[in-house]
Amino acid sequence: MQRRRYPRALALAALATAVAAATTSAAPTAIAEAPSAAETRLSATIDAILADARLDGAQAGVVVADATTGDTLYQRNGDRRLIPASNTKLLTSAAAMELLGPGHRFTTDVLRTGAKQGTVLTGDLHLRGGGDPTMLAADYDALAARVATAGIRVVTGDLIADDTRYDATRLGPDWAWDDEPYYYAAQISALTVAPDTDYDAGTVIVGAAPGATAGARPEISFTPSTGYLRVDNRATTVATGSTSISFEREHATNTIVVTGQIALGAARTSDWVSVWEPTGYAADVFRTALSRHGVRVLGETVPGRATPPSAVGVTSHDSMPLSELMVPFMKLSNNGHAEVLTKEIGRVLSGSGTWSAGLAKIRQYVATAGMDTGTLNQRDGSGLSRRNMIPADEFVDLLVAVRGEPWFDAWYAALPVAGNAERFVGGTLRSRMRGTPAANNVRAKTGSLTGVSGLSGYVTDADGRQLVFSIVLNNYLASSVKNLEDQIAVALASYTGKSVTTARTAPPAAPEIPQTPDGIECSWQKPITC
Repeated sequence: MQRRRYPRALALAALATAVAAATTSAAPTAIAEAPSAAETRLSATIDAILADARLDGAQAGVVVADATTGDTLYQRNGDRRLIPASNTKLLTSAAAMELLGPGHRFTTDVLRTGAKQGTVLTGDLHLRGGGDPTMLAADYDALAARVATAGIRVVTGDLIADDTRYDATRLGPDWAWDDEPYYYAAQISALTVAPDTDYDAGTVIVGAAPGATAGARPEISFTPSTGYLRVDNRATTVATGSTSISFEREHATNTIVVTGQIALGAARTSDWVSVWEPTGYAADVFRTALSRHGVRVLGETVPGRATPPSAVGVTSHDSMPLSELMVPFMKLSNNGHAEVLTKEIGRVLSGSGTWSAGLAKIRQYVATAGMDTGTLNQRDGSGLSRRNMIPADEFVDLLVAVRGEPWFDAWYAALPVAGNAERFVGGTLRSRMRGTPAANNVRAKTGSLTGVSGLSGYVTDADGRQLVFSIVLNNYLASSVKNLEDQIAVALASYTGKSVTTARTAPPAAPEIPQTPDGIECSWQKPITC
């Protein structure tokens, strides 16, 4: 696929033609078609929205185009490189669908080395990770049950946790150090565990329930149950009052420090915490499951050793296909999925499960899909890095180009839908634009970091025409500018190219959305409250 020539390129070509013609002819030459009255009204409306005081001193890149033709309807600073936050996932997800394919699956294998005599394996049992970010404790339990069914009851050697499909670099380049204990910045390993069906791989849910009496320590539990973590319980059960429990993992350890208080009779409270070295976490969950099914491993758990080619397969587990994984990934803006896909792209296409190999292939793909890679910088798959820099018009180019891909329908369906309360439909947009023409219309990727907000995707206007848009806002000091994005989206949903008797330039109404902490997307706040 060749790079599309969008209106900015066409305008330059037209200008060059006009200049050349002017040297040989005195006849006037039209350089560009004047905007229609409808486009003028739309520009005035968006300009009024962007004049909001919350953007004083900030930067805004906004581009709107016809999804079919690529013709630009509005642009402000479209070529300005801005931090896109999770809008970066548009590049990663599209590249994954193209390069890995919608049917791609991750496989987790159990293999053995040594000799099996009766129910005794004189050798090692190998748990080989395939990068699956959707592996649950139940999946490891099923693997363990099949090991027992295969007739292995005693393993004289070790349990080898093979995570070598990807490199040992666990955290993304440029990620902020203070994000490290939180679940949205979980470590990336080819062998991991997700505690829930949001598939937050590499995290554990820590719960606290009141102790038996006032003054007692709260009862702490982990989901899934694991002995891989240690609790430093400093919290207190109180007779009455509000619950204010905090869970924090100490750096470079798996010690969870619990502080605060919980009242007698209060409901269990919980939070999601990232795990240090998820490979060992997965191995612990699997080893516990083996024991539960009557399989004893006499040796140690050994992480990070590659499985020899001579190993014999015992059982395996395949993930859902990539087309299905797109739903939790994109609807909930799952950072871990983005980074796993980046490393998987590198592994499959280059034989190297690293960020650098994966990003190089993503860059190659988006260049063929309409983006000018000379104008952007992508440093990770998810958008957590503040060194990602992507202009709004490049997002628009990608959004137009991918409409022709055979996997587009599945990818498009995975985008969050504005105002749809169903969590795996509305995703990070489920609380936004309700009761407006944009509700159940706008499909777009959100993005949030402190001082950074973005919204890029598709909307059908009042004439039934599909538009693409990208809004990237940086360097603002307000707690949120999401409402400004929503107002632009509502204006696009209401846009018509037909004649109207009055020209509305006042910003359209868009309801305020529930507030989340600075830099946290709706679905990054656990438990989900937005």
